[in-house]
Amino acid sequence: MTTRTEPVVVVGGGQSGLVAARAARSAGLRPVVLHAGEEPVGSWPGYYDSLTLFSPARYSALPGMAFGGDPDRYPRRDEVVAYLRRYADGLDVDIRTGVRVRSVHPRPDGGYLVRTEAGEGIAAAGVVAASGSFGNPYLPRLPGQDDFAGDLRHVARYRRPDRYAGRRVVVVGAGNSAVQVAREIAAYAQVTLATRGSVRFLPQRIRGRDLHHWLDVTGLDRLPAAVLRRVVRHPAVIDTGVHRAALASGLITCREMFTAFTPDGVVWSDGVVEPVDAVLFATGYRPDLGYLDSLGAPRRGGPRQVGGVSTSRPGIVHLGLEFQRSFASNTLRGVGRDAAYVITALAGQVSRWPRRRAGVPASGRGDAG
Repeated sequence: MTTRTEPVVVVGGGQSGLVAARAARSAGLRPVVLHAGEEPVGSWPGYYDSLTLFSPARYSALPGMAFGGDPDRYPRRDEVVAYLRRYADGLDVDIRTGVRVRSVHPRPDGGYLVRTEAGEGIAAAGVVAASGSFGNPYLPRLPGQDDFAGDLRHVARYRRPDRYAGRRVVVVGAGNSAVQVAREIAAYAQVTLATRGSVRFLPQRIRGRDLHHWLDVTGLDRLPAAVLRRVVRHPAVIDTGVHRAALASGLITCREMFTAFTPDGVVWSDGVVEPVDAVLFATGYRPDLGYLDSLGAPRRGGPRQVGGVSTSRPGIVHLGLEFQRSFASNTLRGVGRDAAYVITALAGQVSRWPRRRAGVPASGRGDAG
């Protein structure tokens, strides 16, 4: 049977996992963070070189540590990596890097057995699934895709624009990443933005204040997910005006999504066949939760959860899901609120596990413990 001395395993050492570890420690639990990467900074080092936060530093801090520097600046990718590194260093919790979780199994006497790719088994009182989605980019399938001889990739594998110099490039998507990447590549190449609807914009500054100031003071940032799904039906690009101008000026051509690939190009919805050299899909991500397949977790439609708390498996909680509890759930500025909520729920569930009799070993514990 589980005991309160058994750890809560946090899968993922990015912003969600680090905040979960902090909240778990404050709740009297013993968190162990397992992170597949070389250091606990999540997926941030893998994002494209020019990535800049849309929220100012004052709204981008995790619980317990200010971002530092000018609070009104928009931090870049490498600043976020450095911030997360400092955050992890100050947590005083067990963080194990280079450890990839392979599966999670329920134990008959309560709790879970977490198995790693290296074969280690860790008996856990509970599990926090905080592995994010960067490892599971969504790439649509279109006719002729396998025969396309050009450069086809998801934006997760995009780094910098100069590699596309002089080429004909199609960027697929209508959200922030799609428009931002299309605009920076357009300085080097001929770029077409392929979308299934019109591109919508949100001003980054309103009445001299950043958009996130208004999201905060009006409470829109904290609206429940059920309300948000009715209100937010389409992606919107947060813009200072430069992206809208790039489309209006023709620097970026915008067309309805193509219907198929040819070996050297695409077929547009009006039947026009155009040769292109590269196609970049900025089509989002799906939760990276393959290690929960052993629990019968659904691959499509996301995990069964309400507010991040599993509805089918007591002792399993989630962090970092899009619209998990609010508009900001999978962001630096919002994950802290969600962590406090799910860890409170997890602590309550763990406290109700049956107590093990003294001297009786944990059932199901792996050889490596």
